[in-house]
Amino acid sequence: MNHNSNRRYWLMKSEPGTFSLEDLGNSENGVTAWDGVRSYQARNLLRDELKVGDGVLFYHSNIVHPAIVGLARVTREGYPDETAMDPDSDHYDPRASREKPIWYMVDIQYLAKLPAPLTRDRLSSHPVLSAMDVLKKGNRLSVQPVTREQWQAVLDLCRMTDPLV
Repeated sequence: MNHNSNRRYWLMKSEPGTFSLEDLGNSENGVTAWDGVRSYQARNLLRDELKVGDGVLFYHSNIVHPAIVGLARVTREGYPDETAMDPDSDHYDPRASREKPIWYMVDIQYLAKLPAPLTRDRLSSHPVLSAMDVLKKGNRLSVQPVTREQWQAVLDLCRMTDPLV
């Protein structure tokens, strides 16, 4: 049996001025908690769907040329987002408690920087990548599913081998 048969893939968006791929790479062991997500749809993905070993396309958003800039992997499945319970955090939510956490996060680990960013224009002009959720009008989710074919197309475009294998 292929041990990768259940692996899934995700695109995670972050504004580089808030948390960049470089910040992830500079984290201890290249690992950080993906906290502060305050969308119920993205929360449900973090809580229920992302699993250890899943691949992540790291996407820089809210910049002149938004782009996929790197690769990461999930190293810890969904657990309560502590920032929601911290009154000093920018992500504080007074409704959240230890008994009813409301918000969830996962841990991700830096794997690689792409040789060149894959901008929205490059994604839009690619036969496989043009169907990515990140390109759909009105889709602002910070965590989005990516197909195995889309993951492979990114690797092929960048002439990279799969770091998850």
